[in-house]
Amino acid sequence: MYLLYSVATLLALLVASPYFLCQALRHNKYVGSLGQRLGYLPVSINLDAEDSIWVHAVSVGEVLAARPIVSELRARYPELRVFLSTTTLSGQNLARRSVPDADAVFYLPFDWAFTVRRTLDVVKPKLFVMVETEIWPNLLRECRRRGVRTALVNGRISSRSFPRYRVVRPFIKRVLSDIDRFCVQSEESARRLRQLGADPARITMTGSLKFDSLDPSTAPGRGRERVLRFFRISPGRLVLVAGSTSKGEEEAVIRAFNRVRTTAAGGSALLVLAARHPERFEEVERLCRREGLSTVRRSDLPIDAEPRADAVILDTIGELAQLYQVATAVFVGGSLIPAGGHNILEPAVHGKPIVFGPHMENFSEIAGAFLAHDAAVQVRTPRELEEAVVGLMADPVRRARLGAAARALVDASRGAKGKTLDVLVDLFPSRERPASAIVRPFRVIH
Repeated sequence: MYLLYSVATLLALLVASPYFLCQALRHNKYVGSLGQRLGYLPVSINLDAEDSIWVHAVSVGEVLAARPIVSELRARYPELRVFLSTTTLSGQNLARRSVPDADAVFYLPFDWAFTVRRTLDVVKPKLFVMVETEIWPNLLRECRRRGVRTALVNGRISSRSFPRYRVVRPFIKRVLSDIDRFCVQSEESARRLRQLGADPARITMTGSLKFDSLDPSTAPGRGRERVLRFFRISPGRLVLVAGSTSKGEEEAVIRAFNRVRTTAAGGSALLVLAARHPERFEEVERLCRREGLSTVRRSDLPIDAEPRADAVILDTIGELAQLYQVATAVFVGGSLIPAGGHNILEPAVHGKPIVFGPHMENFSEIAGAFLAHDAAVQVRTPRELEEAVVGLMADPVRRARLGAAARALVDASRGAKGKTLDVLVDLFPSRERPASAIVRPFRVIH
């Protein structure tokens, strides 16, 4: 089965290679990371071949969830190095910027036996921690062979992936047996793991780490003052922030925004559009201009001056979470089209009223909790999005109520970090050694 899986992943990569080549030529993506994805890590990552803890987070959302765990592992295991890997470029950039407790950040290797062995030879982990739904059969199998303890944290099995896993249940059951502990977000994910063959004794429901990872006082940057330095929004100006949008959503957002501009209070409103993929910034900018909006890019804004344009294209990475602070209302993208949705906690922690579409499969438990507590608005169609946005922009009382409910739900749902650490420590007990006894060899720096 493992050979068949490896062949299938290789064929899938070959089929997708024209796309990756196009992205490399047009946007310079994937080129710099290819060596690491093939298992060739710089020796400088672990020059003295020290034992380590390896945490893997796919992209931005998983990096945010992993951040508090990395910090706690660094404090609890000072004798070990702590490494963080990602799959996407955006996740890599955020990890390098916002996870200072990681000794090094690198790209996850392709899941073939020879590539994961090269990576493991350099990283030398004693504990491997995966965030959310990262289940890589060859990597987990090699960890088991080397005696590396493994854990899945903030785990979830979405309604989209569950049927696919069930098709290959005998193989998935074997793969899951290589994971020592599962820390899952909800009872639904725990039930799905049990149905796929995971040992119930290894499963613990801890809740979502994303509730613990987001806080205005600890988020990257310098908080509201830094945001206002670049966006000196006048008190009466309405601001609609559309975050992590995908192709097919911006048109609906712009139509909703243009309706807001026709209202008495919305004539000077501002739209901030943050497309999910950087290669789409130019496309979204052209779309805004075509729809009659005076448009400017975030990177072109003068410091200490309020944007005079109708729309700002957020063409920087890592600022969206902070920009939610100046929003009057927020639309979270990837949800109006079938893309699985994106993180609604970033605006929620700032007490903002949130609107999202019907496709929130990647955040189904969190989205369900927000709807159950009347802390967000879900729409099904572009027309419903227009009505919801126009209604919120005209109703400060409802905005305040939704925002307060969202922030209260975030505060009440914290605690996953402590539960997760308890599981990891039980799996991988700390080797108590006085700090003075931790001596690392000198490194030669050229």
